[in-house]
Amino acid sequence: MAQSTHHRWADIPPEQMNPHVTRQYITGTRTMLARIVLKKGALVPLHHHMHEQICHVVQGALEFRLEGRNVAVRAGEILCIPPNLPHQVAALEDSIALDIFNPQRQDWIDGDDAYLRGGSGAPAAP
Repeated sequence: MAQSTHHRWADIPPEQMNPHVTRQYITGTRTMLARIVLKKGALVPLHHHMHEQICHVVQGALEFRLEGRNVAVRAGEILCIPPNLPHQVAALEDSIALDIFNPQRQDWIDGDDAYLRGGSGAPAAP
């Protein structure tokens, strides 16, 4: 039987994905919770994954491009993204988001997430 675990974001070192995006995450038995910090203008390029994603914007505002439209998600709002739906994200303000993924993002665990690393988080053009 699995045992419960207790975590504090303060105990999880932030991973600098690029100059504009940091992340922290924890994994459960089947699910992952990520805390993503994005500076205003940061861009997460178009990508998709097999994971269901639920994004709760805790602070700031993010603009998602998906299904041929832009959706602004502001503090206190939640966006549910089904598996395999292409999407990109731009930070309209300095923002903090909590993302739930099911199943876990094995690509993140393995470090196979080049779309977030290096220069790929450069601010979007004004």
